[in-house]
Amino acid sequence: MRRDTHGRGPRRPLIPPTLPGYRTRAEVFDELAAEGSERLASRWSKQWGRVEFGVEDVPPSEPAPWEHGVPLGRVFPGEYGAPTRVVLYRRPLEQRASADELPGLVRDILAEQVGHLLSMRPDEVDPDYGATD
Repeated sequence: MRRDTHGRGPRRPLIPPTLPGYRTRAEVFDELAAEGSERLASRWSKQWGRVEFGVEDVPPSEPAPWEHGVPLGRVFPGEYGAPTRVVLYRRPLEQRASADELPGLVRDILAEQVGHLLSMRPDEVDPDYGATD
């Protein structure tokens, strides 16, 4: 445990773990991404082979030549035995959606990236693609 700067003892959390504010925005986003990827994996994992899902805060500074604007997610093909990676970029996604809209946007971006991977339309990958919650 860390002590505070005045030596009065260990610090206690300001918010109890039972309240929603205890989790950070990054933790909430990671949970949304994990739930979405598990949902798609249960349906498509046999078709896509070895795939890892990940979250990064922001995309690399230089976008790919075919990308216009800030990417919200990317597929990185597997090389030299490494699995293919589907990456979501947390901060751009959070900036484009309110807290209520974020789960739907994460679901849609995951469907688009898996669609690229499987050469399918996003609405074929996830029947809820584009639906408003």
